[in-house]
Amino acid sequence: MSTAVFNGYARYYDLLYRDKDYAAEADYIARLIRRFHPKAQTILELGSGTGIHASLLVEKGFMVHGVERSPEMLARSLSLAGKMGIKHNRPVFSLGDIREARLNGRFDAVIALFHVISYQTTNQDVTAAFETARHHLNHGGVFIFDVWYGPAVLTERPAVRTKRMADEKIEVTRLAEPELHLNENRVDVHYHISVRDLAANTVAEMKETHPMRYFFKPEIERIADQAGFQCLHVEEWMSGREIGCDTWGVCFVIRNEHP
Repeated sequence: MSTAVFNGYARYYDLLYRDKDYAAEADYIARLIRRFHPKAQTILELGSGTGIHASLLVEKGFMVHGVERSPEMLARSLSLAGKMGIKHNRPVFSLGDIREARLNGRFDAVIALFHVISYQTTNQDVTAAFETARHHLNHGGVFIFDVWYGPAVLTERPAVRTKRMADEKIEVTRLAEPELHLNENRVDVHYHISVRDLAANTVAEMKETHPMRYFFKPEIERIADQAGFQCLHVEEWMSGREIGCDTWGVCFVIRNEHP
């Protein structure tokens, strides 16, 4: 996936997801980390976006380094910690592709949230992302990520959705039209985004396509095993319920078995 996919989108990303409960998600991830690696102190976030999760996890006592491939999102994340009033151990952010990034250091936990792994649409991309996670984990460290779940995608099928959000300056309307590719385990989500300047009453439009891969539990277990991980736990994202044909978001916890 090209970096350009997110370049225009990043400008409106935080507004579109203003209703997303980042605080609850950070609580959820912190609980999972402490459950499966109680002594964990350091986190590497792959695909850190605009840095909200990273900043919230720092407030919970973790040291966090985020890797993000979009320069626009990286710029927003670099300024966020100051706005949130974080005084000590601010998160660190680097520009990089999660398939290739190599930092100097290892971490107790690696996280990839909001379907970052589902953006890795080829087998080579997925394998490379898992290798990046394993390369940066201490022995016994955990890799936590969420993906689109195949049984739900194939049972309920993606639908056309419209979302509209506004602040004091702009109104953003996003139309999402999914295109299912059964033989590639992929959904191409075609976005049509309209941005209205409320003061000038002008409208700018853009179109982007986000390819999303969906996964199955045995598939993730095989990929994890080949990369040197052991699958510890699988549950519905946020709820913790057992996964099924109506579970669109599935969270995996896998452990690095390499020294």
